[in-house]
Amino acid sequence: MNNIIEEKLVLLPHSPGVYIMKDAKGKIIYVGKAISLKNRVTQYFRQNSSHSTKVKAMVARIEDFETILTGSEVEALILECNLIKKHRPKYNISLKDDKNYPYLKVTTNEPFPRVHITRRVARDGAKYFGPYTNVTALHESLRLLKRLFPLRSCRRMDADRPCLEHHIKRCLAPCAGKISQPEYQLMIDEVLLFLEGRTEQVEYNLKQRMLKAADNLEFERAARLRDQLMAVQKITEKQRIITGIGDQDAIGMARSGMGVCMQIFYVRSGKMVGRDYFLLDGSEEETDEALLLAFLKQYYNQATFIPREILLPMEIPEQELLEEWLGEQSKYKVSLSVPKRGTKRDIVEMAIGNAEKALADESARLKQANAQTVGAVLELGKYLGLVNPPTRMECFDISHTQGSETVASMVVFEDGVPKKSDYRRFKIRSAEGKPDDFKSMREVTERRYGKPDAEMPDLIIIDGGKGQLSSACEIIRGAGHLTVPVVGLAKRFEEVYREGESDPVILPRSSQALYLIQRIRDEAHRFAITYHRKLRNKRNLVSILDNVEGIGPKRRKILLDYFGTIEKIKLASVEEMAGLDGMNTPSAEAVYNYFQQIKKD
Repeated sequence: MNNIIEEKLVLLPHSPGVYIMKDAKGKIIYVGKAISLKNRVTQYFRQNSSHSTKVKAMVARIEDFETILTGSEVEALILECNLIKKHRPKYNISLKDDKNYPYLKVTTNEPFPRVHITRRVARDGAKYFGPYTNVTALHESLRLLKRLFPLRSCRRMDADRPCLEHHIKRCLAPCAGKISQPEYQLMIDEVLLFLEGRTEQVEYNLKQRMLKAADNLEFERAARLRDQLMAVQKITEKQRIITGIGDQDAIGMARSGMGVCMQIFYVRSGKMVGRDYFLLDGSEEETDEALLLAFLKQYYNQATFIPREILLPMEIPEQELLEEWLGEQSKYKVSLSVPKRGTKRDIVEMAIGNAEKALADESARLKQANAQTVGAVLELGKYLGLVNPPTRMECFDISHTQGSETVASMVVFEDGVPKKSDYRRFKIRSAEGKPDDFKSMREVTERRYGKPDAEMPDLIIIDGGKGQLSSACEIIRGAGHLTVPVVGLAKRFEEVYREGESDPVILPRSSQALYLIQRIRDEAHRFAITYHRKLRNKRNLVSILDNVEGIGPKRRKILLDYFGTIEKIKLASVEEMAGLDGMNTPSAEAVYNYFQQIKKD
């Protein structure tokens, strides 16, 4: 313990607040709260054999700390949650990747709201639902929502006529004035009720609106409402009645050698409407009660809805404090309870069982992922007879159209995983205008490995047979890189050719090594052909604009830089083009009229 810490410990007050522990670099490594800062912080620096290994390791790294006084313990709890979410300290229990969890956003701050997925919650007047961990399920939910309710999905509200979405009855076309704002708002109210799990109220509202439309002889509108009502009823039939009434979150917990999983079952109006699970970091030495408490604080600090009752698998410390905080968050009384019997205990047990299954599934997924990455790297090294496993691999591919727009790609895999930040692409100069893959391969390897001090990978893969391999080795060995292994991958039979050997290595058809090298080759091909198409599209764009009177190289570049593709220029208005620096109204009209004439022809 240094002098700075000793001096600060003496001055600590007996007041509630938050303490922030920092290491030698000033990085925040732990955030905690206390009803008495002096008592709590001092405990860390006493010689206490009861400290866990984790706490001892943390204290050994503390070089400084800060405190923030608060008016109450509830305020300290709120501040602690926000600081943990912001800084993600190393020694705090935290939700894995919680900063990336998506939400469903209903833009109720717009006259005609949209529904879309976002990863950023802002105080903008919109409604947010989440967070969700299963992005695939979230996209499915959004597709279902758009089938049930014909919401607008476009950003612009100044369309001249309805788009295809309106004609296939997926949108009511508010952008073209086909529906009034009050009527559209009624649908949004039902969307919000649906997302909250209040499907019975949605059914009632739709039925009343359908009957009213029928009484007013608005049969087309009544039929549309009838179809919506039937679709909602079909979804509601699948929801299982759990507790009969009220809103609850039931939480189950499981832990194993791979970590801790928290499963939440969402019960709204007595019906099960969904579930989700979260994995926790930094949980090895913590008690079950501490883990559950940390999860509740972090999850409900960012949740968009807090039910009146939260069902827990065990008692937790600070229960009354947590209830007070949740009540302040939600503006109504929230109770935490541990049911001992009956339906509520059954749903908690069901959540625990699902948490155990989620952990088992995650363990199997990680095992499979490891086999496909690190395991595959070791296997590939074995089959190729390498002294060391090829931890870093670089693969090259050539792409062109009969020799024009020739490009090369280099993709990088480390430990069997793509490292996209190290990808490179090359515009080939030596073989431009004539198809010559051998010369192209010599150029790209010269540019990457031509210097004697070039940093070398553990394995170089050339997408091609013996000819391309020979061309690459000529450059690589000529630059003095004599030990790095280089192999060629023939496209037809997935044969791997080693330098100086006429017979290829045939990787077993079901081996992870083969799947890995195929993924690397396919990624190199994708990266190369994407760049080639980009250059080809630019060339085509240039050739088309050459036919427009008044558009020279300068204005052609302006249009190309701003719009990027010919299709976007075709859709641009005269005003958009004329507003660009270097363009004017006559030249914009010339481009616009040229493409309009092409449409007519």
